[in-house]
Amino acid sequence: MTSNKKVVPEAKEALNKFKMEVANEVGVNLKQGYNGDLTSKEAGSIGGQMVKKMVEAYENNIK
Repeated sequence: MTSNKKVVPEAKEALNKFKMEVANEVGVNLKQGYNGDLTSKEAGSIGGQMVKKMVEAYENNIK
């Protein structure tokens, strides 16, 4: 059983699009479907950049 349940399931497509855009920005060849061939560093760079952008967006919205 996974604990990575999405709070808003309808956001899945938007998150996937965001992930693909960020992967392109950081130069990681992310493809639809299986990406188990990515290194931890590559996968982490995508997730880290996503979090950075979400925090920046939040900070800009509370100002």
